Amino acid sequence: MAFRNWEVIQTCFCAHVDQEVNLESELVFPAEFLPDQNPRILGHRCSKGLMCNQFSQSACVWAGTNPSYDPFQD
Repeated sequence: MAFRNWEVIQTCFCAHVDQEVNLESELVFPAEFLPDQNPRILGHRCSKGLMCNQFSQSACVWAGTNPSYDPFQD
């Protein structure tokens, strides 16, 4: 049976929360009888996205509040 897992893709310092944050991807791994297929990416998130959404100012694309700023591109 296929299974889902969140895996860390990249780590960087976020000035908005003043901490190290992780960019995570939700991957779906194929069933055992389909071993030659690559995992599929279902979504992305930031490990501190919920914390960013509690502030009154917009944060970044990974928190879902500012689509024009991506801290992982710096």
